[in-house]
Amino acid sequence: MPYRSGRHFLQIPGPTNVPDRVLRAIDKATMDHRGPEFGKMGLEILEGLKAVFQTQAPVVIYPASGTGAWEAALVNTLSPGDRVLMFETGHFASLWNKMAAKLGISVDFIPTDWRRGVDPAAVEAKLKEDREHRIKAVCVVHNETSTGVTCRIAAIRRAIDAAKHPALYMVDTISSLASIDYRHDEWGVDVTVAGSQKGLMLPPGLSFNAVSEKARKASQSAKLPRSYWAWDEMLSNNKTGAGSPVRGARGVFELAHRGDDARRPRRRRAAQDHSRSLRYVARDRARKTRGKGFPDRAPRRLQRSDARRHARRR
Repeated sequence: MPYRSGRHFLQIPGPTNVPDRVLRAIDKATMDHRGPEFGKMGLEILEGLKAVFQTQAPVVIYPASGTGAWEAALVNTLSPGDRVLMFETGHFASLWNKMAAKLGISVDFIPTDWRRGVDPAAVEAKLKEDREHRIKAVCVVHNETSTGVTCRIAAIRRAIDAAKHPALYMVDTISSLASIDYRHDEWGVDVTVAGSQKGLMLPPGLSFNAVSEKARKASQSAKLPRSYWAWDEMLSNNKTGAGSPVRGARGVFELAHRGDDARRPRRRRAAQDHSRSLRYVARDRARKTRGKGFPDRAPRRLQRSDARRHARRR
């Protein structure tokens, strides 16, 4: 294997590079996960995460990838044969659909061209057709890693309300949380799915469910089998912090204790400016490719110099 000098700098959509101060927080001896020190840390982490999700609802932490949080959202709220509404906005939306089908859930999977987010009008129309309220959940990926497509979560919530439909609202924020503005409570989301390895800039291995009261009530009658993913046991552990499945999660401890970067205005502005710059780049490439509109395929690579140039034009 050839020798490479210098420090490796990861440049992919995720996992992202982990800040040094978080790496240093992880580099500590293992503690008793049922002891008072861990319990104190767990409570502080759980409280800090509420600010990241912009919620007063409880947040459940799993030692798992985002795929685990997907499954937890489904099995805690649904029963075999239940119908859910999903939209093909990219590769990860397709994977969530496949998981739901394997769990015995009936999926209304609406195809798209992977270039646009979910159309709120389509959501409203589909729910109005469901007069018997057989659809139990609407599942949306906020930001698709594979395509860069971002959905209007607040507008979709308004569409669900306009249809007067009782379906649960589930949102995957694995690549958007702490990178794009997201408001679990204000936007009326019932289950938010998230992971540690992207916008939170933590090591891979933790995933999250932020859970509304409506979702917790649905879990009481849900019949899909669950054990490891069961919210009730997790929420019971959350009351003391001790024993909660965040053993050794010093990186999350840093997030909760040293200033929640996701809430700092400077960090949020930087994330929004970066996202806006990439949109400008994509549109510029589209015009050069086809004269107008969007290219048939997303550009294989967006150079940083392009993003900086478009940011300076603002």
